[in-house]
Amino acid sequence: MIDIVLQDSEQGPLYMKVYRYIRSLIEDGTLQDGTKLPSVRAAQQQLRVSKSTVENAYQLLLAEGYVYSKPRSGFVIVQPSAGQSRSLKQEADRHLRPARIKADETSPAAEPIIDFNLLSVDYESFPAKAWRSALTEALDRHHGILHEYGDPRGEYVLRSHIAQYLLTSRGVKCEPEQIVIGLGFSYSLFVLKMLLQNVGAVAVEQSSIAQVGSMFAQHGFQLAPIPFVSDPSALQLTDSLAVQAIYVTPSHRPSGKPLTNAMKERLLQWAVHSGACIIEDDYDGEFQFRGKPVPALQGADRHEAVIYFGTFSKAFTPALRMNYMVLPQRMAARLAAIEPALTPPSRMDQLAMSIFMERGHWYRHIKRIRKKYGVKRQLLMNLIRDELSPFAEVKGDGIGLHIEMAVRSGLPASELIRLASEAGVCVYGPQYDGIHAGEDRGGMALLYLGFGGIREAEMEEGIIRLKRAWSGTFSTV
Repeated sequence: MIDIVLQDSEQGPLYMKVYRYIRSLIEDGTLQDGTKLPSVRAAQQQLRVSKSTVENAYQLLLAEGYVYSKPRSGFVIVQPSAGQSRSLKQEADRHLRPARIKADETSPAAEPIIDFNLLSVDYESFPAKAWRSALTEALDRHHGILHEYGDPRGEYVLRSHIAQYLLTSRGVKCEPEQIVIGLGFSYSLFVLKMLLQNVGAVAVEQSSIAQVGSMFAQHGFQLAPIPFVSDPSALQLTDSLAVQAIYVTPSHRPSGKPLTNAMKERLLQWAVHSGACIIEDDYDGEFQFRGKPVPALQGADRHEAVIYFGTFSKAFTPALRMNYMVLPQRMAARLAAIEPALTPPSRMDQLAMSIFMERGHWYRHIKRIRKKYGVKRQLLMNLIRDELSPFAEVKGDGIGLHIEMAVRSGLPASELIRLASEAGVCVYGPQYDGIHAGEDRGGMALLYLGFGGIREAEMEEGIIRLKRAWSGTFSTV
């Protein structure tokens, strides 16, 4: 156990005192490579400070490469002066969030890094009391089966609740037998690859920010980047690869605008005529801040062409590592042949989530956080208008936990990302660097800023830093 001792005479915010103290122990060699930091809870109790104080200090150490996050173990020291530093740094990089885009890992930042991360969620909104109650009831109600392996497709009771929820909230029509509960997007692709077998190229939009291209490639899918999914003519042949599947996010496009009904119909017709399938990722479907949520594409599918992906990560917490895939009936029938390869999430967590949904906590949670995220989104839009207008503007409609910002600059998106990084701000760009990626038709660089996990004060400071970093690049043309 590391004893953290703070000096009362030291100036600055409390989390900075914690950060500087641990950093000094790492830099002078007191803390060695591989030493585990105290858990957030342990440090909180030792210092008698708030949980957020410890978390902010640890996140700052993580951002600056002094520690890395090891799954199920916590934060582990990276000692920069030791001989193992290179291998440990590589280990740390493997555990960093995959959607993070940095222009220069070594860029110095004199102030704490402000990260407009696209995957982060608001940790203060997690319904800890209700979730703890659901876990306790799951133990009491199901204690007689917790020593047994569960259904490899996922607990039937949870699949039933998911099917009901999807019908009422997203317009998805399915039976529990069509649902496979998984350990995340990559796991679902693993299952899908076994079901599709000899699938050809998978089309992915060049402007997509979902950062899924590498995951498709890791599972052996060939990728065919295309300019725009609603244009069927672009889906015939791409680099001589026959496109037999397409990955889309109809409810939350890269620009923030959902596909219109006409676009959806053209896409479905293409799938039917070409014998292809559509992989619909509805990762932000719950968060539409104007009007009612846009119905999922799967609900309009009459020919079993759509494979629907949903997740608990964005609306609940990524720590649960739980998502779900809705298969067409014809594909669900093939699951029996691959059941030995299926590995669902923790049975305990699944049963707790079923109780959480049964009690109505899930629906109340969605309603509450949708309102909170709506306020944060409006604040971010106001800050961009007040600090960056007329050289930057928000594009698209009010959907999802990030905004698309078009910057009128003489520089490409990649260079603006680099300048932001040097100012201690992380912003994001498209996953492909194609000829049109990162620029709209007006020649404005397109960037993406997430607001789910960032605090209001950090948001304001981040936009002010961007203004300083980019002020000399703005174009009046």
